[in-house]
Amino acid sequence: MSPALIQELGDEEPTAPLQEIKLTPVEATLRQLLLDVANYIDNAPADPNADSQVKLPQDLEKQKIILRFTGGWVRDKLLGVPSHDIDVAINKMTGYQFGLRLKEYLEISGSPEKYGLEGVATTDKQNQKAGTADKSKVVGGLHKIEANPEKSKHLETVTTKILGLDIDLVNLRKETYTDDSRNPAMEFGTPEEDALRRDATVNAMFYNINTQEIEDFTGRGHDDMLAKILRTPLEPYQTFKDDPLRILRLIRFASRLDYEIDVNAKEAMKDAGIKDALRRKISRERVGIELEKALTGNSPRGPFTAMLLINELDLYETIFSDPTVTAGEAYEPVTDNWHIFVCCLFNTINQEKVLAQMLMRDDEERFLAWQMAAMVPYNDAPQQEPSDPGRKPPPPIAAQVAREGIKATNKVCEIIAASVRNQMDIAALVDKLKIQRQRPDRKVYGEDAMARDVLGMAIRRWGSNWRTMVMYSMLVELARDSFTEDQITQKYTKFLQRLEELDLLVAHTFKPLMDGKALAKALNTAPGPWMKDALDVVMAYQLRNPDTSTAADAIAEVQRHLQAEGSTKQNGGELSHSLIHHFLKLTIRPLFLKTKPASVTDTGRKNTTTILPPKSNLDNTDDAVFRPWKGAKEAHSLDLLRWCVAALDSKVVEGVWHLLIPPLLTLVDDWEVRYKTLGVELVQQVLLVTPPSLLAKTGLGEVFDDALMPCLTYIPTLTPESESVQLLDATYPAVLTLSHIRFSPTTPGASLSSSQQAQRTHFLDTILRKGILHTLTLCPLSEYPVLAALLYHHLATLIAELGIESVKHLKFVLPTLTATLTHPLAAPAAPEWREVEKEALGAMKAVVLAGWPRMGVWRGEVLRGLCGGWVGVVDAQAKGEGEGDKEMEEGLEALKRLMREVVAVLKCAVVGSEVDGETVDWEGECGRLVEVEPKLQGLFDGAELGAQEADQVSRVERALQARR
Repeated sequence: MSPALIQELGDEEPTAPLQEIKLTPVEATLRQLLLDVANYIDNAPADPNADSQVKLPQDLEKQKIILRFTGGWVRDKLLGVPSHDIDVAINKMTGYQFGLRLKEYLEISGSPEKYGLEGVATTDKQNQKAGTADKSKVVGGLHKIEANPEKSKHLETVTTKILGLDIDLVNLRKETYTDDSRNPAMEFGTPEEDALRRDATVNAMFYNINTQEIEDFTGRGHDDMLAKILRTPLEPYQTFKDDPLRILRLIRFASRLDYEIDVNAKEAMKDAGIKDALRRKISRERVGIELEKALTGNSPRGPFTAMLLINELDLYETIFSDPTVTAGEAYEPVTDNWHIFVCCLFNTINQEKVLAQMLMRDDEERFLAWQMAAMVPYNDAPQQEPSDPGRKPPPPIAAQVAREGIKATNKVCEIIAASVRNQMDIAALVDKLKIQRQRPDRKVYGEDAMARDVLGMAIRRWGSNWRTMVMYSMLVELARDSFTEDQITQKYTKFLQRLEELDLLVAHTFKPLMDGKALAKALNTAPGPWMKDALDVVMAYQLRNPDTSTAADAIAEVQRHLQAEGSTKQNGGELSHSLIHHFLKLTIRPLFLKTKPASVTDTGRKNTTTILPPKSNLDNTDDAVFRPWKGAKEAHSLDLLRWCVAALDSKVVEGVWHLLIPPLLTLVDDWEVRYKTLGVELVQQVLLVTPPSLLAKTGLGEVFDDALMPCLTYIPTLTPESESVQLLDATYPAVLTLSHIRFSPTTPGASLSSSQQAQRTHFLDTILRKGILHTLTLCPLSEYPVLAALLYHHLATLIAELGIESVKHLKFVLPTLTATLTHPLAAPAAPEWREVEKEALGAMKAVVLAGWPRMGVWRGEVLRGLCGGWVGVVDAQAKGEGEGDKEMEEGLEALKRLMREVVAVLKCAVVGSEVDGETVDWEGECGRLVEVEPKLQGLFDGAELGAQEADQVSRVERALQARR
């Protein structure tokens, strides 16, 4: 702080105290009430020792009652300061005794009305409001004193409320102290003895309500007030030894009254024995109360004065220490330069207007700022470790000192703990913002400290008391380098101005656009603990996009990838991308860490190094430990993974590749078919948005191949048919998609090379042979018709993909299809068999279209299957099996229509072709078949082809004409 400012603030002329006291109307009413009660007691005296543990000296028994207003009220009235707290000293009765008689007097009919009162509160509820304002006509507190005499065994005081005044009733006393306690052995005393036992001469003056005179029995009270001096009535050392709390009281009065402490008193306050007595005899609650009073109040300089006095008198460790810690084990705070940043804080309050206005807006925040300043010497204290793994660490040492040393409130202790924990975070963000402001041309790595979402989320992270935490961080920096005060205060000022510029000063109060339930519904998952962090992502998006004002806008962002069936998938929005990153990194990844596949590195590339699995993972069959994502507690993780994959697009997939692939491969590798199926489905969706260049760069094409191909072996009888169908139905599209991405040009717009074409063909050949044909061979059609229908469905797709390359498989595929259509146990009337024949016919049509140059040779095999299937359907209809069953009738007719379509395509492929030098006689061959079996007439009558089939036939015809 600048010396000029200190000098300026210290040069104020003292205000001369008043020479007399003028009572307010309320005070005058109270005076008259007390005088009337005293007169009532004098006229009807009771046993002087009744209701008291303190014996009344004989020389006082015959005196009349004299009442005095004492201490702080007298001082404040002389200074012209309003006071609502009045201590009433009684010469010959304890406060308890007087309170009983006061109650007795006010219960006399007509007595309360003399003073504008209504009487004494009779219930606790009535007592809560009694006497709290000058307009309150009920006296509070007195109804309790008989049933529950709230009296100290030493003092026997009574507290009451009358007309908005807080009244303490206590007798004049002299005190004898022990070495172990500040609580004196009380005896009745004279006014002089009572005055001399007080902490300061300015607090030792009385106002005699009988004579209405000011009584200064120390002889120095009025003069010390004029000189603004705090002096003990008796020798300072003994005064403080008797009651060490008087040290803190004098500091408090010096800070609030802007008085100087007498030099002799200061010397005594520095005494090691006195400080030891302060530690031993004074409860920490009392220390905290006095400190809080010193750090609050109307004087802007008061807390600063109190802190400087604590430093000057070397009382820091006496006050700010944890008494529960052994002295040798306690952390020693660094207080060498404490007074410097205390001055800096005072300078901030008085000169740094931006900092003061934003960080200390009211009395509470100013009080907290001084509390933070008191704790700064502990800023380098080591963080304490938790007692057991997994448990929360103990609070920082500074918070413990506040809790145990000055008995700070829970709220203050929590703010101190949060300030200590967030200090590095705050300082780093302030520094980063400063650097970015100075060098806006430099590339920003990591978070952008100038960005609204970064700053707003920091405010929300720090919480409602972020201003106090920022103040603490600034004070810590000042403590570590007080020579750069201007630079430090300037950068914190710029930080706050940036917050104000972005309208973020109340960011901690911003309401999220949607709550957790709405977000869970939008993501199609159950609510759970995951929502809290996810809502932070929503809030960050909200901060970046302040114009997004409704929940519907945010939900639309989350569901942007969901489109009507058949429409083109849109790229995800900003919020979707943010949530994908968040869920994959912080929600899903930790649950899959213990089963991370060895085939992929942490960067999402193929692992080319053989590494033995950790010993602990050799037997990882305990799902609760190694696969927590299977448990009910973490069930949401798979829903969120589904959403992430569904929301992926080519813009974001590369950025989350390393987070996405390990959990997907873990699912594909799981032993349970339902999880394996889910993994395959998700891999398929990911591949659909994966650029070929990414797959080539990471080398994961082979890894996906190795993961997916074994899924084709999950067939009966080792795998139930229902599970096998589920898994295979997901795997065949996945491997087909893999073939497109893996063997495609990595440069957009480039043509497929002959090498890539050959690799893709080989890959598809393998799927067809080792997958479909192998399974059809091992799984009898009559036992697994549902599986057969599925395999024929995917066979049609594979044949179409292979195109002309499929001719090498005709010798295996066509006999298999023919055997199915002519199966001796075929029952076209049965729904599952109709489905098999339908899919087989679809596959046969695909075979004809793809391998048309060879159909002249294979036309007999095709016709054999078609004829056998046709006769089977005709016979079923002839038997009346479908009669009356509309669904069956329509199903049988659909089969016949499919067969005619295949015939039409086959006709197109073979008409005009030559086999062994002879032109195919299509009409003649068909006619001879009908002659042998008249039921076939309808098969060759022709069929109405659909648009797709007609286009395919047209292309076949054009190709044939071009060849001819």
